[in-house]
This record gives sequence, structure tokens and C-alpha cells, in this order.
Amino acid sequence: MEKIKKSDAEWQTLLTNEQYEVTRHKGTEPAFCGAFVDNKRQGLYYCVCCGLPLFSSETKFESGTGWPSFFQLIDENNIEKHLDISHDKQRVEIICARCDAHLGHVFDDGPAPTGLRYCLNSASLHFEAVSQKEGKL
Repeated sequence: MEKIKKSDAEWQTLLTNEQYEVTRHKGTEPAFCGAFVDNKRQGLYYCVCCGLPLFSSETKFESGTGWPSFFQLIDENNIEKHLDISHDKQRVEIICARCDAHLGHVFDDGPAPTGLRYCLNSASLHFEAVSQKEGKL
């Protein structure tokens, strides 16, 4: 996948302050405050920085953690995984494969069929709803 590279100044002009801090500086939004925590609409979730499709609403579930959670990616090739040992924890960070945006983390405590919980920052996502007329995802 061809990488999208922009300067910090370019990212700052394209993103809100919160989006910039989360995606470009590996920030985390407060729990239960993100725009998509309680989103129940049908649609797709994309990387807020470059528009790469990441998750379908059909794989979103209520994890009780305060962040949007999904059990499956649209395409495994759309993310990269990196060991994150910040905050005295060992976790697996997920970043966008196209623009290196920090998205969140993946844990192995999710539901079947994958057993995974992709825990995302709402600020790292863009959501596009699918109307009932357009049909299933």
C-alpha cells in the first residue's frame, strides 16, 4: 500500500485539535466521550486522516470500555500492529497502514468469532451511514 506522508503543519490544517493529538501524537480521548461510542447506525468507519476503510458497523459491539469496539477489520492489510509499552502497560497499538495514524489498540478479550477487541478512538474515525435503501453492507 502506498503511504501518504504529510508534514505536521499539513496534518494540523486538515484535522481538528483532538483528531491531530490522537492520530499524530498517539493520544487517547476520554472514555465515554467519543462521538461513536453509542453510534448504532449502519455504515462504515474510515481513517479520519486518509479515508481508508477500517470497520463495518456489523462488527461493532458494546465492550463497556467507553470506546468504540469492533471484533473484525474490513481488511487486515489496512492496519499495522506495533508493540506499545507506554503507561507501564504492554499493549498492541494499531495504526492506519496508509497514513500511520494512531487508531487505538487491539486486545484478545473480544467476542466470537475472532476473540478480538479493536478499541478505537472516535477521533481517529470518520463514519458514513448506509441508508436502508442502499441495502446491507
